Amino acid sequence: MQDTIVTHLTPKSPISEAFRNMRTNVLFSDIDNERKVLAITSCGGSEGKTTILANYGVTLCQSGKRILIIDCDLRKPQVHRRFELDNSTGLTNLLLKEIKTVDAFRKTEVPNLFAISAGPIPPNPSEILASRRMAEIIEELKLHFDYILLDTPPLGMVTDAAVLNPVVDGYIVLASLGSVHRDALLNVLDTFKKINAHVVGIVANKVPISKKFSKYGYYSAYAYYGDENQPRQKAKKEKKKWRKDTVIKKIEPLIEQGVNERTEPNPAE
Repeated sequence: MQDTIVTHLTPKSPISEAFRNMRTNVLFSDIDNERKVLAITSCGGSEGKTTILANYGVTLCQSGKRILIIDCDLRKPQVHRRFELDNSTGLTNLLLKEIKTVDAFRKTEVPNLFAISAGPIPPNPSEILASRRMAEIIEELKLHFDYILLDTPPLGMVTDAAVLNPVVDGYIVLASLGSVHRDALLNVLDTFKKINAHVVGIVANKVPISKKFSKYGYYSAYAYYGDENQPRQKAKKEKKKWRKDTVIKKIEPLIEQGVNERTEPNPAE
């Protein structure tokens, strides 16, 4: 297992605590509707989404849940690298019915955390991810796991993440400060709005240390931005209404601070 999985290797570290804070925010984002299938995406490549998703999955396992991570990035898969798993067979073989569902997921070093690697890279990733077979696989896997986490390609580059909307309960958008462009992030959020997808929140990666975060130093690496200002009593009524302006107002100052600036490398690179 790579040393980027800090929540498993150093569970008492400040960064691990930040991921536990993220876990709490995501789980309580809509208490009336449990979101069992979550996907993570970003605007561009190399923003750290696989590392973020892997660490988030570990924190869910630490709370007593049985978790499955599926590598749905059939263009540049990384899940097998993070957990040092064999990638000779995986999701593509499952989609083609070459292997059974119960034979597809593998144990990781983390108790109760399993993973399905991408497998051989297909010529038509978007088409097979949008297939009826994919929906059948997710429904079957729900019987075996408490939560299913999907690692998807950057939505700012390809449509793979969007075509999974019918099987996804919510999306986490990663914004890597210092590399993300504000317009690119807005375009991703607009895409989700057009397909009526639920955005659980935005995770800011590589957040520069500032007075805003000086009280809790671990936020210099990761920060979570959800729609926590929405009153609980209105959550159910407005659960399908995505409040883009609220999210943007929270993330925009940090984007303006970090966009087009170089930041020091951190474990999520």
